[in-house]
Amino acid sequence: MRRKLVLTLTTTRGSRQIFLHQLLAWMLLIFLLMSAASFFVSNWLLVQTQDDLSTLERDHEDLNEQYQLLMGTQRLYISELDDLSESLSMLSANNSRLAKENALMGSSLSDLEARLGLTEQVSEQSLEQRIEWAQMAARQRLSLLHSIPNGVPIEAEQINDSYGMRMHPVLKRRKMHNGMDFKADPGTPVYATADGVVEYAGYRKGSGFGNLVVLQHNFGFKTYFAHLQKVLVKSGTFVSKGQKIALSGNSGRSTGPHLHYEVRHLFRPLNPAPFMKWGLDNFEHLFTEIEEVPWESLSAMYPLNQAELQ
Repeated sequence: MRRKLVLTLTTTRGSRQIFLHQLLAWMLLIFLLMSAASFFVSNWLLVQTQDDLSTLERDHEDLNEQYQLLMGTQRLYISELDDLSESLSMLSANNSRLAKENALMGSSLSDLEARLGLTEQVSEQSLEQRIEWAQMAARQRLSLLHSIPNGVPIEAEQINDSYGMRMHPVLKRRKMHNGMDFKADPGTPVYATADGVVEYAGYRKGSGFGNLVVLQHNFGFKTYFAHLQKVLVKSGTFVSKGQKIALSGNSGRSTGPHLHYEVRHLFRPLNPAPFMKWGLDNFEHLFTEIEEVPWESLSAMYPLNQAELQ
């Protein structure tokens, strides 16, 4: 008996049987299985595709964020480059200004070196070394110019008598004149010619000086200011160069209003004229013209020429 597939359909009107051939039945079964498999595979592929799309969307968002970050970084770089360009421009301008200032400084420094008597060998050194030597030389010279008498002690009309032998106007005989007489009206200010201490201030009896101020200075120097109208300092007090210490007059043995000014070293009178002319511009001049002072011992403390600065 041949095998047949019987399909029974049941409805409200009753049952109905349908007989199919076995091959047709297998074909129908395979079709149904393939349809089911295709359905599941299609659903799986659809889900996988949706996952891939979601991943792509996330990747796109990440790339967009990275692009925005990159654009922001690029704008930051551009801003930094602009700032750097501005800084370089300012640096270039500053370098130009510094070059001009260095040129001016070099010119002024050369003038100062000339006044200080520095050698060409010193001038050929670096700017820093030149400045250091110039500062040292200036300090040494200014220290000596404040310690040793220099300059004029009064604004006088003229010099009546200089240092040296003369006919004394009162005694009427030749006598050594140990100072310099400046013709000046009574009450003319008298100034200290160096830093020092007041050794004597007042009327000196029997000396002929009248009102007298004696100042002690460094290195054994003294200055005398005589025939004063009024003394403005007291013994034992310190005075500085340029300080007003008295008023000129006609006291003591004098034939007219004037200031008698002396420079002494260890009680030995010296010609005041070289001291009055002494300054930065002729600093070496004093040490060669005044031979009575042993300047060699002083040079051990303060170099008196450019060779010892090197």
